[in-house]
This record gives sequence, C-alpha cells and structure tokens, in this order.
Amino acid sequence: MRMSNLLMPTLREVPAEAEIASHQLMLRAGLIRKLAAGIYSYLPLGLRSLQKVQNIIREEMERAGAQELLMSALLPAEAYQASGRWEVFGPSMFKLKDRSDRDFCLGPTHEELFTQCVIDNVRSYKEYPMTLYQIQTKYRDEGRPRFGVIRSREFIMKDAYSFDLDEAGLDKSYKAMYDAYNRIFTRLGLDFTIVDADSGAMGGSGSQEFMVKSPVGEDGIAYCDDCGYAANYEKCECVPTQAIQISGDLEMEKIHTPNAHTIDELVQSLGMEATNFAKTIIYKADDKYIAAMVRGDRDVNEVKLKNLIGCQDDLELAEPHMVTEITHAKVGFAGPINLGIPVYADKEVAMMQNFVVGANESDMHYKNVNIGRDFEPDMVADIRVVTTGDTCPKCGGRIKSEQGIEVGHIFKLGTKYSDALGLKYLDENGKQNTVIMGCYGIGVTRCIAAAVEQLHDDNGIIWPVSIAPYEAIVVPANYKNDEQVSEAEKLYEALQSAGIETIIDDRNERAGVKFKDADLIGIPVRVVVGKKVGEGIVEYKERTMEKAVEISLDEAVSKVVEFVKANR
Repeated sequence: MRMSNLLMPTLREVPAEAEIASHQLMLRAGLIRKLAAGIYSYLPLGLRSLQKVQNIIREEMERAGAQELLMSALLPAEAYQASGRWEVFGPSMFKLKDRSDRDFCLGPTHEELFTQCVIDNVRSYKEYPMTLYQIQTKYRDEGRPRFGVIRSREFIMKDAYSFDLDEAGLDKSYKAMYDAYNRIFTRLGLDFTIVDADSGAMGGSGSQEFMVKSPVGEDGIAYCDDCGYAANYEKCECVPTQAIQISGDLEMEKIHTPNAHTIDELVQSLGMEATNFAKTIIYKADDKYIAAMVRGDRDVNEVKLKNLIGCQDDLELAEPHMVTEITHAKVGFAGPINLGIPVYADKEVAMMQNFVVGANESDMHYKNVNIGRDFEPDMVADIRVVTTGDTCPKCGGRIKSEQGIEVGHIFKLGTKYSDALGLKYLDENGKQNTVIMGCYGIGVTRCIAAAVEQLHDDNGIIWPVSIAPYEAIVVPANYKNDEQVSEAEKLYEALQSAGIETIIDDRNERAGVKFKDADLIGIPVRVVVGKKVGEGIVEYKERTMEKAVEISLDEAVSKVVEFVKANR
C-alpha cells in the first residue's frame, strides 16, 4: 500500500471527547471515526486490524472443532419472550416494530436463536455434540457509552454455542473453548487473566471471564497470589471480618447529628471509627423499593444485591424524593428500624454490636443498635464489594485487586435455554432428554481497544505483529532524491514478494512527519532509506526500539522477514 493513496486521517491533537489512551489513539491514528454516541465507523487501518483479530479467532475456533454460520441481527421477539429475556434486557435492548406491528429487536446476543436453529435442523442424537459460532454485529443501548469501542452501543462479537447430550459432554466442550480462548488472546498479544465470573443475564451454572489488566478497566479483578484464586468483583466471595466493636449490653439511644449526612461526617461528629456505623442505602428494584446495609467502611456490590433479590430490570439508587417519602427524613438519615421496606444486610453487619444507624428522622441517628433486638433484616448475605487486603475465600491469604477490561466470557448454560424453547432429543433407548448448552463470547472490537490500551507509548500505538494493520513500513527520507526513492521502491517490492504486508510512505513530506505517523499508527518495523543509501546502508527500527540501527541494504529484507515471521 502506498501512503499517498491510503485513507489515514491522523490527528495531531488529542480529541476532547476521548478520555483514555486507546480511544485517543484510535481516533488520532485514523482507525475509527464517531458517528453518534457509542457508534463508530472503522476506517481502512482499523478495519485491517479488526479483520486480523477475526481471522485469528476463526483459525482457533476451527481448530477447536466449531462451525461458523451467520444469524440475522434483526430478530423477532418470540424467542426472547419464550426465554424471559425480552423483559430481562429491559432498556438495554433496541426494540422496534415492523409495518405489521410485530415486535423485533436488534440482537444483543443470540442464545435463543442458535437454540431455535438446532431445534429446526438437528434430527438425531447422533449429530451431537456440536459447537456453532458466528462473528457478527451486536446492539445494546448502553445507558452510558464511553471509552470509544470499549463500551459502545454497536460492536462486533464472536458468540459460540455448544450443544451436548450430557454434563460430561458440556465439560469437554467448555474445556475446548477455554483452551481456544487462551490461544486466541495469547496470539493477540494481550496480557490477560482468567477469573470466575457472574453469569448475569446469560444465566447458567458457572462462567469465567478473560480479563485484560488495565487501570482504566471498568471491571474489578480480585486475586490471591498465594493460591492463584481469581474472580471479578461480582463473583468474589467476601469473607466477613469483625472489626473492633463497642461491647456490652447497651440501650439503644437516639442522638442528634445535625448535618451529618455521610459516614465521614459522622466519624468527625461522633469521634467513632467508620466500622462502628452501618449504612442503609435505598434502591429501586423493578417496581419496588428495598434497602441494603453494609458496614460504614464498605460499599454495596449492586450485582450481588441484584442477583440476591432476583431483580429482573436495572437496580438503581432511589431518587432523593423517594428516599424522603420512605424515610420521612432528608437523604443521609435512612436506617433499618421501622423502615417499612425489605432490608438486606451484609454478613459483616450481622457481626456488629452496638452500632450506629440512621433514625429515619432528619439530623438524627440511633446508637447502640443490635440486630435481633432492635430490628431484624429480611435476609443476611454477602452483598459488599471486595477490597484489597480481604481474606482469600480459597486459602485464607490476602486478596489483591486490579482493574480489567473484559474481552471474553465463557458460560455453562446448562438447560436454561433448551428448557425454555424445548430443545430435546431422543436417545438410543427412545427416552427424551434435554440438550445441555454452553455459551462463549469474545468482544472483537473490544480486543482492538484493549490491545491499544496495553500496548502504546507517548508516540502512539505499539501493535503486536499479529494484528498490526501493516507489518512493515519503508520510508524514503527525501522523496525528491531519486536514489532514495528508487531503492525504497525496490525494497518495498521485495518485502511484498516475501509475503510481508508493507506500506511505502511515498508522500512528499518531511522525514520527521513520516516518522511520527509511522509511530502513531504503530507499524511494527520501519526501514528508512536515507542519505547513506549510496553507501548501501539503511536504518532499521522495530517499534519497540529506542533508536534505529544501521544495517546494509542487502540484509534489510531478510531482517524484516525474520522479525515479522518470528512474531506473527
């Protein structure tokens, strides 16, 4: 490819809308352009990298025995209604009607449709097991699209579904996908970790996430170096610990706490530790209101809470006017005593003695409160967010935490969808059984952003060779110098003939501009044909090298080929 013909609208300034490095660099390098909030077009360089990710996925899925097909993105409502997910997805699902007033959606994920495909087309138990997959555009109406293509409303996903006769078959299919995912993310050049995860709206008995470690990741990873335990925040079991408490059989007492709306203000006002307080937070869950209690130094894990109460729609904080209506007090003074709505307490709250809670009265709290004597929660469960230093639930060591970007998720669905839609088979004895399913997703577009997020420097992207839009770039330093141009053209043709995807920067630009663009778009290796070409010398620089090195013109092709083939 000639740079003079390439649609590569690079930007020198960081776009104001871009918050994180990957978003900034994907815009600056001309990989993507925004159409609307959470919706992006892929320009030629971005599309080439995207296609390479897809090709790696296809190769490894085929190696694992999966078969590719392609479903529609415009889907009838009936299958989702049969599984119950028409309601579960709520406002996240793009819903529409056709001219006959029939309900459709833009597919957020395809468990139901793959299940129906097998119902319609598989006739005998002898055709199992099978794993089917597609690489296709998905649509989810994110309430807060951000970070470019990391959290967008339109994205490309690889979703695969396994169909087995029994649990042993599912275990085998799941392991095949687990191994394939490890190979895929390794080939993509990502630093990833595998964590136990919450199954969310997909359902099923168990799941694992493949997470790319990144400080800008929206998902928390809890892990233990001692035993190798790892889980996301939603799945990580929090081992309750008892903080120092005020002991004795003390009488509950109402106290005046003017303008003490927060734990920090209460700590300052009463001279106690945050561990002596229990926060009561009111949520709207579907069409009802509930309260969650955690110790004053903890936070509510809303996914755990949502799963605990079986919330079908979004769980959200109650609006201030509803908090006032429920508690008869200003926001900040809610408490569990005579609250009038269900109260769910974290396990650590159940271990507390003589603690402080809101009194459901403005500027008032109760102290010396005890569960069982002064109030009884509707349920006690693990509903808090894990924190660094917590006890490992597996070995008793210390939990550490990091942020991560989810790039893959594998689920053991069991019979959730086959039961809902009626996917059965007759075995060799004529007995009817339910097909056992698994589900395996990769965020294809998110993989691109995750790679850029992990692999960049102040000058631009540092692509792994495996997914770089081009593998090498040849730069004639002075395009007005006939000898430099002639030798650069020969080198360009030789690299292409050797099977190296190469760009030649044939623009009439200053050498510095060409070097900056090569670094910005992240081409893995660069050869500069400059002033010493008459002496048979060119400059060779891998993207990760601090400085270029001089090599002979004769060895330039072999050196580039050796580097590229070793890193593909």
